[in-house]
Amino acid sequence: MTHRPSSIANPTHGDNSPPVLSTSPGQLIVFTGPSGVGKGTLLRALLEKHPELHLSVSATTRAPRPGEVHGQHYYFVERADFEQMIRQGDLLEWAEFAGNYYGTPVQSVTVPVQAGHWVVLEIELDGARQIRQRFPGAWQIFILPPSLEELEHRIRQRGQDDEAAITRRLQRAQVEIEAAAEFDLQIVNDDLEVALERLESCLFERLQATPPH
Repeated sequence: MTHRPSSIANPTHGDNSPPVLSTSPGQLIVFTGPSGVGKGTLLRALLEKHPELHLSVSATTRAPRPGEVHGQHYYFVERADFEQMIRQGDLLEWAEFAGNYYGTPVQSVTVPVQAGHWVVLEIELDGARQIRQRFPGAWQIFILPPSLEELEHRIRQRGQDDEAAITRRLQRAQVEIEAAAEFDLQIVNDDLEVALERLESCLFERLQATPPH
């Protein structure tokens, strides 16, 4: 079931020029990495330990997976509605991946950041590059697998893709991994606890001067 995006679109923004927030009191933290690398698991562990962080909810045209809740995991919208959001400038970034649209609604980031909060955003590489232009002050983190072989193993373990889809994901992963040097921080997710400890150390060392509200 999909939903209309009226609750997430920014009704006052229609000029296709989302604001730059590099001077805002808040902080935007961008998580990126190949599909299957475990960035979602790492991010959930971080948020469980630090509920003061705000998770930005993205919009997508893909169907909900079992257990996913509208407004919590994603805003699930119709393709026509998503395209209207693009035209109206209601998205900070958007991309098409595996036949579906994904994007970040303006208000899901601007409102908490302008209020001085730390906002965490998990997006694909193309979206992260768009965010880099919109938010020069955003801190961008790339999550790496220990190897492509391990990444393939994790993707197969999920049991969600056929062989063709696995091949596409691995080909895309190679391209994404080559872009890791563009990011402020690279973390290899081999052991979850070790990766989380490094993430916490780097994150709060960087942001300790601006405690969250």
